[in-house]
Amino acid sequence: MTAQSFGATIAALRKQKGLTQLELARQMGVTDKAVSKWERDLSFPDVASLPKLAELLDTSVDELLKVKGAAQEEVQEAPGTKVPVLVELVLKAVALAMGVGVTALTIMDEVEPRHALCLLGIGLACLALVQLSHTDEAHG
Repeated sequence: MTAQSFGATIAALRKQKGLTQLELARQMGVTDKAVSKWERDLSFPDVASLPKLAELLDTSVDELLKVKGAAQEEVQEAPGTKVPVLVELVLKAVALAMGVGVTALTIMDEVEPRHALCLLGIGLACLALVQLSHTDEAHG
């Protein structure tokens, strides 16, 4: 089976078995709308139900999950970009967490001003690193 989206994999295997979405849904104990959403990659079946789904589609869970998403395609096209993108995402997440944390702790009156400034400083440092990496890319 060639790598494709999870939904496309389910749809292809279901059709190979000659099942309608409604028939698969009834066997899985879900609605046909749920199966439709799976096949359109709008939702994912409950992890606990994957073995049953794989069995009904005459495949293994491992084969069912061997899918290829847009992110994987981009990484394959540009192999050196995965780590920098991940680092940038983590830095932005830390910055956001610091801001939200300080806001929540301040509302609850659970943080001293000097500690709040330290947390905000960490967030700003993370954002500065992201900005510096973009500046380096523009000049490099």
